[in-house]
Amino acid sequence: MDMMIILQMILASIGGAALYTLIGIAPGTDETAVLAPVTIALVLVGVSPYVILSFFIAAIVAKKLTDSIPVAVAGIPGGVMSAPMVEHAMVLKTHGLPDQSIKKMSSGSVIGTLVSIPASFLIANLILPYADKISEYAGLIFFLGAIFLALMTKNKILSLAIIIPFALLIQGLRHLYWGLEIVPSDVTVFVSFFLGITIGPIVFKLFELLNNDYRKNLPGLGNKEISLKSARKEKGFPNPFKILTKKETASSAFGSFIGAITFFLSPVGMTVFLGEFLTRHIKDPVQRASRAISTMDGLTNAAYISGTLVPLIAIGLPLSPMAIGPAAGLFNAPPVFTPEHNIHHLLSMGEIMTATIIGAIIAILITFYVTIKYASQICAFVFKYIPHEALIGLFAGLVVMLAFMDAGWINIFGTMLIALVSGLLHRNGVNYGVLFMILYAAPWLLGVLS
Repeated sequence: MDMMIILQMILASIGGAALYTLIGIAPGTDETAVLAPVTIALVLVGVSPYVILSFFIAAIVAKKLTDSIPVAVAGIPGGVMSAPMVEHAMVLKTHGLPDQSIKKMSSGSVIGTLVSIPASFLIANLILPYADKISEYAGLIFFLGAIFLALMTKNKILSLAIIIPFALLIQGLRHLYWGLEIVPSDVTVFVSFFLGITIGPIVFKLFELLNNDYRKNLPGLGNKEISLKSARKEKGFPNPFKILTKKETASSAFGSFIGAITFFLSPVGMTVFLGEFLTRHIKDPVQRASRAISTMDGLTNAAYISGTLVPLIAIGLPLSPMAIGPAAGLFNAPPVFTPEHNIHHLLSMGEIMTATIIGAIIAILITFYVTIKYASQICAFVFKYIPHEALIGLFAGLVVMLAFMDAGWINIFGTMLIALVSGLLHRNGVNYGVLFMILYAAPWLLGVLS
């Protein structure tokens, strides 16, 4: 690894941290929808795997640091993973402490990063001797993963019932493309189908709006007023260990370690469970809310980082909710990355560690400083001048472009079909994770059934 590559990694980390600092503050930006398309696009244009990994780690750390801001100031989740913290953040806002809420969550996120990186490498080393055996049964593992995640969702029966039909849809489209000779028989369309699932709810909602009767019955909300309280200015570089109390620091560190160990489970489920379990004994509402949000933010960051690093280092297959979602491009972005040829195979453990540390440190230095110093000002700017719809439109356009690159014009409509079905299923309680697992398991599952 020469100095030119290290310089590129640093620049990419700065770019990732800056971009996802703004995106994280925008309300309702789903992690998979905003991270996966950009990562896959970088892979497909031939960016160095060192640079891609540094960019991704910086992006996820920055995203997790800043998605607490709209939660604290407006009660609106900055992403899916910040939704469990809304209730506790509103307790602090009610007591006139939104600035404290931002500082506690951001500090917890920093601790989650610091704990999860060494924990991830430790866990990966323990799993490494069994990597070949795990890879051998990858198809079966994905299928069992789909069943496991289906049993964890709101609508268990529908989630289980849809596994085979959704696999048929995916493989059916692939065989259609092969039969029409749109793509060679040795090419498997993957990227666009994956992205179709990520934008499913958006596409389904847009098609609903084409129904005139449905559109007329929607309530008009008008302009929403959001009050922002001026925060007290901080001097010097903020210290997360001084912002948090000793008990909050210990709770965040413990939650982060558990989040790293349980990288293969749902991060949202673990965040809700552990956040409530570790704080339910605290009587004072402000102390309880402060402890809960710092612990939850640490855990979510740890779950995201370990969910990326452990499968990437030890196995090379996306065997975690994080790896099959936002980080999927690091594992599978044909024709550049495939399950047999991705960052796991291209980079050594030391190189992965270097890229991870560079990305994480730069994101903390930039985003944590900016979050603590200028949270209110940035939030006001984003709420005023960056429409949520513009961000969603940007990523939807990127998906259309990648669908065309995958298999031409017909695949735009194929991807739209996947998105519509995924959006309908998601609306009815089927988790993203189930659909992603089916996408990976489909070739094996249909092979077994045939």
